[in-house]
Amino acid sequence: MPPSDAARPVITVVAALATDRDGRLLLVRKRGTRRFMQPGGKPENGETLRAALVRELAEELGLAVTADALTDLGRFDTAAANEPGHALIAHVFRLVVDDPVAAAAEIAEIRWCTAAEADALGDRLAPLARELLALAEAGADTGGPAVAG
Repeated sequence: MPPSDAARPVITVVAALATDRDGRLLLVRKRGTRRFMQPGGKPENGETLRAALVRELAEELGLAVTADALTDLGRFDTAAANEPGHALIAHVFRLVVDDPVAAAAEIAEIRWCTAAEADALGDRLAPLARELLALAEAGADTGGPAVAG
């Protein structure tokens, strides 16, 4: 019997629902894993959610973002992608990216993909990414300022 949500260890992260001007989603895959997900990571002690995501985007993708370029989409609770038996609390922010990105730090692969291409990843798409895919496909008004160099 699987543990109840209350009994599962919890991982808290920040994540970017990042798209380009054509609406393609930015997905990343970390080294040693097979699932694609939104860029982001764990906040450090004393760090605000926005500051954590600004730092993670710079570390993982070489992307210079200001906190005011991030539109808060709220909290999403789901299963962790790469830590079996763990719950995930993700604070998600919307971002339109105009600048080039490059894999850095623990990122092994970057993909810009349409919603259909992301969906076609099947079980290689992380649970949070699948939930956010539904949000992106719904065409929610989640636009925000673009990041341009």
